[in-house]
Amino acid sequence: MQRMGKMNLTDAERDKLLTATRSRTARVADVRRAKLILMLEEGQSRDTIMQRLECDSRFISRWSSRFLSERLAGMYARHPGRAPKQPPAKLEARVLNYTLRRKPSDGSTHWSSYKLSAELGDVSVSAVQRIWRKHNVRAQRLDRHMVSNDPDFETKAADVIGLYLNPPAHAVVFCVDEKTAIQALDRKDRMLPLSPGRAESHGFEYKRNGTLSLFAALNTATGQVLGKTAARHTSEQFVAFLTDIVASQCQRQEIHVICDNVSSHKSQRVRDFLVRHGNVRMHFTPTYSSWLNQVENWFSRIERDVITRGVFTSVKDLGRKLMRYIREHNKNPKPIKWKYDDP
Repeated sequence: MQRMGKMNLTDAERDKLLTATRSRTARVADVRRAKLILMLEEGQSRDTIMQRLECDSRFISRWSSRFLSERLAGMYARHPGRAPKQPPAKLEARVLNYTLRRKPSDGSTHWSSYKLSAELGDVSVSAVQRIWRKHNVRAQRLDRHMVSNDPDFETKAADVIGLYLNPPAHAVVFCVDEKTAIQALDRKDRMLPLSPGRAESHGFEYKRNGTLSLFAALNTATGQVLGKTAARHTSEQFVAFLTDIVASQCQRQEIHVICDNVSSHKSQRVRDFLVRHGNVRMHFTPTYSSWLNQVENWFSRIERDVITRGVFTSVKDLGRKLMRYIREHNKNPKPIKWKYDDP
């Protein structure tokens, strides 16, 4: 076996080459050349280098001679390549016309870059991707929206947003709603815990142990949450929860309650409650616009943190874990920062 001569590396050159071999962002070609020089410095044979780097003798000769003559400055290719050819305007228009106005002939609901390239025949996948990227077209994405049919949408929305941005002085604002039919699900098979290289795993089969409703009132100024669990979400339970909200505040404190339009929030019981408590005012979000209620944001958190992956042996166990989460949340509450951008 023929052994190569050493490259007489300085400490700085060695550190630079070692850094390149350990980098996760460096180009593969640059890492390969750095490994070559280090292996030559170690005195490894040509056959060993060719086998480990999967290269030929010309590769070794070219880059070893270039390093000896130019050192680290010679380790970069003289011809890094050319920029991708930009598609002409007619081709862009053709790709966009197919993407936006036609459907795939195989019955698919949307295009992929590969399907569109095959459909057009004379356009590469990369060209389709560049055109989509240039015009911010994302055929693979799907967003959802809900259009409110409330004739008083603007008035109701302005009322709610005004409470967020400029609440009345010496008043407290609560966002109130109930998360209904939370299932107390227990798993039939034991859980496999999280471990290196393996995600936490729950058994596919589950056991239903009943349902529970959670009433919550989010204080928009402090971020604190008042919570209460109930077996059902009737108007009577809602009025009882409103009574708890009033009891949690100073006597005669002005209270504004933001909630949605479900029937249990507008029943005769609720109207009688408002007559008895003149300091409480109800503000209803527009139809199909519960996203205006900040407590929905908090519900998404408790869904993600407790409910989705929770294992509950009974309804009592579910209620206990929900209330524990609320108590821990209230130890360090943070209000939701509401910002309105006029389009």
